[in-house]
Amino acid sequence: MNCCSIAPQVTASKILFLWAVDPTMPFMEYLDQDRLVCLKWGFDNLQGNITFQLVVNSTGWVGFGLSPNGGMKGSDIVIGGLGPDGSYFTDRHATGKSTPLVDEQQNYVLLSMSENDGQTIMTFQRTIKACDDKDFHITTGPIKLIYAYGTTDKIEYHMSRRGTKEVNLLNYMPRTVPTSSNYLSAQMDKFTVPAVPTYYHCKVLQFPKLNTKHHIYQIEPVIENKDVVHHILLYRCPHFVTQTYEYKCYVGDVGDTCFHVLASWGIGGAVFEFPENVGIPVGGDNNNPFYRLEIHYNNPESKAGKYDSSGLRLHYTAQLRQHDASILNAGVLVRSPLTYNIPPKTSQFRTYGICNTSQFSQHVNPVPDLHVFAVLLHTHLAGRKVRVGHFRDGKQIGFLGLDENYDFEFQQTVSLGSIKTIKPGDEIIVECTYSTADRDGITQVGRSTTDEMCLAFLFYYPANKITYCASRPNTALLPTININNMEMMKTPTVACQNNNASSRLCTSWIVNHAGILLLFLWFALM
Repeated sequence: MNCCSIAPQVTASKILFLWAVDPTMPFMEYLDQDRLVCLKWGFDNLQGNITFQLVVNSTGWVGFGLSPNGGMKGSDIVIGGLGPDGSYFTDRHATGKSTPLVDEQQNYVLLSMSENDGQTIMTFQRTIKACDDKDFHITTGPIKLIYAYGTTDKIEYHMSRRGTKEVNLLNYMPRTVPTSSNYLSAQMDKFTVPAVPTYYHCKVLQFPKLNTKHHIYQIEPVIENKDVVHHILLYRCPHFVTQTYEYKCYVGDVGDTCFHVLASWGIGGAVFEFPENVGIPVGGDNNNPFYRLEIHYNNPESKAGKYDSSGLRLHYTAQLRQHDASILNAGVLVRSPLTYNIPPKTSQFRTYGICNTSQFSQHVNPVPDLHVFAVLLHTHLAGRKVRVGHFRDGKQIGFLGLDENYDFEFQQTVSLGSIKTIKPGDEIIVECTYSTADRDGITQVGRSTTDEMCLAFLFYYPANKITYCASRPNTALLPTININNMEMMKTPTVACQNNNASSRLCTSWIVNHAGILLLFLWFALM
């Protein structure tokens, strides 16, 4: 039985829907928003094989790959199909934006190939630990998956029939989607985008009143101008915010008091569905229906005449889930009286933001364990790597999020797969690596796209009052402080044992807390 099938009543667009659960491949993701490309997979253990099944709404060639950054170059790709002479299937690699080259060593095994009702179903297998230097190492972290397909069996340029999605293959968290189609809309209304390189626009809006508590289970971006919309944040407002208005952000008005992040989206991101046991609470007697929508418009060419109605749709259900979820914003403090600059002509410059959860007891009592299930990592154009270390009693116990090949154009909320539990007193350390090799002047930490940020939005449950936990290095103190014996562990990887490069430990030292200005903001969920 296939993982996906076409709904009987839909014939024109041929959207794929869940058909049946295969116990050998229990995980499933649609790789595109139109649900035309479906991937299923499963594995026995981290040292064994992983099996994939790709279902595409086409009877031409189909392609699937593992990419270091969401693009073609460096990708590990398979291409196959069912032609007039039978099935064809090859293991390939891409050297650029051209037809992928066939590997000398074929490490993927075709298990089956079929066509049914306008779909191509390709099932194949490989080892998780691949020792061919043309194959991509599958790790326990999120991996950028790419796909493409044609309308015939002639392998040629795919045009717009392509895409990418970041998925944690080895630590995937199954999700279910309720059948309710209700959603709250937070969007601009034909806003005139200013002809300036960077602009933050805020709109305080009022949602329809929900008399009882509901749960948001899906965040759907509505992006009208992909070339200028950089990121979107939706904040809860305190109870004294009672009027709608829109204006430039961060000018000191009442909207600046709305800082509890309810939903977030970054450029290149897609729809995010919450795990089946959690949801963002909304509605009820004590819920303020006023929220602030913030959109960062990145218009480097200062083009005039653009009108935008982008925003977010928050799909909700009255069927409450087990846990209330929230978002904790951690990293380097964006606005601060402390000056912090990134030097030019530097290929690797690391900066750190520390969140010490022992401070939470000043605002929450008792302090519950925080169970982190997803993360959105965020820097600007100079960002190359982002790692979120999890420390307990001065020692790192793991990562809450990491991206060794950060791409500004692909910022996506990613399910961690396995739940990460933050206990009271743990530290969250966000490490960002920048490259300013092509810049002649300093780069500031700030809001402009040409400035830099270092943030991690941690999705967790149960929800509490803490919404923001960030710090900024005090560079004036750096010459007088000692280096603390706290280091980031090497990024986990599944690699060949004879790969010497992957076994080296890259040590990143973090200054002690005397050199860090800590700021904790909180918001009561009343």
